[in-house]
Amino acid sequence: MKNQKRRVSEHAKPDRKGLHSKNLHKYGYDFASLVRGYPPLASHVTENDYGNLSIDFSDPLAVKTLNAALLSQDYNIVGWDIPDGALCPPIPGRADYIHHIAELIGASKSETNLLDIGTGANGIYPILACQIYGWRCVGSDINARSLENVAAIIDKNPHLKDRFTLSRQHDKNHIFEGIIQAGEFFDVSVCNPPFHTSQEEAIKGSQLKLKNLARNRGEKGALKASPVLNFGGLEAELWCKGGERLFLKKMIKESQAFSNQCRWFTSLISKGDNVKPAIKLIRKLGATEVREIEMKQGNKVTRILAWTFTDLGG
Repeated sequence: MKNQKRRVSEHAKPDRKGLHSKNLHKYGYDFASLVRGYPPLASHVTENDYGNLSIDFSDPLAVKTLNAALLSQDYNIVGWDIPDGALCPPIPGRADYIHHIAELIGASKSETNLLDIGTGANGIYPILACQIYGWRCVGSDINARSLENVAAIIDKNPHLKDRFTLSRQHDKNHIFEGIIQAGEFFDVSVCNPPFHTSQEEAIKGSQLKLKNLARNRGEKGALKASPVLNFGGLEAELWCKGGERLFLKKMIKESQAFSNQCRWFTSLISKGDNVKPAIKLIRKLGATEVREIEMKQGNKVTRILAWTFTDLGG
């Protein structure tokens, strides 16, 4: 009875996470329901210092299991898994990106075509776009092992097979070239670029995220001395030469060459200092419109940068 009252009181609070109004996770996680629907999660769920059900977000297996439970219960995806060390995406934030993109392009119809740059081993953006809006999606990546893992997820979910396809980028110096084929058209591209310049920087950033997660979820006390790197991230998922700023520069420059084959180009930007240089370059290249979309999840603020070379007047 105590747990039931707690869940009702939590759900009575409107949008306590600051997520998009259409986001299924805007009221937080109903762990009791998730455990009923996905029993493997049970061993990871305990009461935190405030008496609320939660998991240890510094435990990679617990986070991965929570993701599998959310995808199973809320998005009809079975058998989702990622290799050790691969980036484990927070589902609420990834769903928010897709909802904001739907508003941007003004489309929820199944004919919408989305390109995910750097889909990783998780394939989360195409999976959510397929399941929420029924879009057709292509996931690209330079890592063959990552694509093999996503292919295994697709195989376990036959309803994805005619809507989610994969494409290997063979040249690390290119982003769209070699992926967007002649005669192919996308309504929008999405990307979560590698934002660190090295593995060491990625580890420091992940440790800071763990501390913020603990504080946001009402967990008292200090974080354990040596937290596991639960955000994982193979090279090219979390870090690359030049970090987020250089990756964005390359992507923006190359987008101009494909301006007739993609209506909207978009990317997450984690570091606020990278926004102005990116917008300056986009305008210099002749984009007809640039938009900065702010997303919030608790105290965390990220931005979607969107640009188009298309005349939207008609």
